[in-house]
Amino acid sequence: MLYFIGLGLGDAKDITVKGLEIVKQCSRVYLEAYTSILTVGKDALEEYYGRELILADRDMVEQEADEILKGADVSDVAFLVVGDPFGATTHSDLVLRAVNAGIQYRVIHNASIMNAVGCCGLQLYNFGETVSIVFWTDTWRPESFYDKIKKNRDLGMHTLCLLDIKVKEQSMENLMRGRKIYEPPRFMTVSQAAEQLLEIVQNRRERGDDLAISEETICVGLARVGAEDQVIRAGTLRQLASCDLGSPLHSMIVTGHLHPLEVDMLRLSVATPDALQDLRMTDSSTYTS
Repeated sequence: MLYFIGLGLGDAKDITVKGLEIVKQCSRVYLEAYTSILTVGKDALEEYYGRELILADRDMVEQEADEILKGADVSDVAFLVVGDPFGATTHSDLVLRAVNAGIQYRVIHNASIMNAVGCCGLQLYNFGETVSIVFWTDTWRPESFYDKIKKNRDLGMHTLCLLDIKVKEQSMENLMRGRKIYEPPRFMTVSQAAEQLLEIVQNRRERGDDLAISEETICVGLARVGAEDQVIRAGTLRQLASCDLGSPLHSMIVTGHLHPLEVDMLRLSVATPDALQDLRMTDSSTYTS
C-alpha cells in the first residue's frame, strides 16, 4: 500500500494518531519537501516519529516517482505531505502512477490552509477560487491572479492567496550550465504580496480599467497558521504592504462582501484601530470595501 499522509500545519505533533501508527509500520517513509514547510525541521520529525525520513524534492517526485513506488505493491510505503495530501497541492500524478502500476493507495487527511484559514473569522463558504501569487522577476511579472481576484470580488467572494515558495531553485545561469547549485530558500511575505498587488492596481488604473480592488480594500494577512505563534492581521491593502508578520509561511486574503459577524471577528486582529473604519454597508447584512 502507498499511503499519502497529511502532517497538518504546525509541528511534529500535528500528525493524526492514525497517520503516526501507519508511519511506524511502513518500510520506507518519504517527506515531500518543496510545496510547504512545518515550523520544525526533518530532524524533529524523525525524533517524534521514531523513523528515518527520505526527503522527496521536486526532482524526485516529478522525475523519479518510480523510486517512491518501488516495492509498494508488496510492502507499505508512506508519502508525507505538509497540510493535507489533497489540499493546496494534490499530488494527483503520483496517485495515477500508483494506480497504473497496480499499487493500492490510501489517504490519511489532516488540516490544510484551505480550511484552517477560517481562523481569521471569515466564513469558508464565502470564499471563491484560490489563487497563487508568485515572486516577480525583472523579466516575468504575471498579473493573471489579479483577474481571478476580480472575478471573486464581482461575486462578493473572498480570495485566499497562497504565496510563493522557492525551495531548491536554480539561477538561470546554473540551470543553463547544468550545474546543480541551488539558490537559498525564499518564502513570500504578506507585505511582498501586497506590494505586488498595489503595483497591479496602479497599472490597471493607468490603463483606465474598472478596478476590482484599491489601496483601501480590506485584506487579511496570516502567518504560521496552526503554530503557537500564528499571527493574523486585518487591514487595508496599503497597510498590509508595510506589515511585518515574521517568519514563514504566510498567506493573504482579499475580502469580498463581509457579513457583520465576519467584521466583528476581523476587529479582533486589526493592524490599526481605524483599519475597518471605511467599510461601507450595502444592505443590513453586508459590508464591502
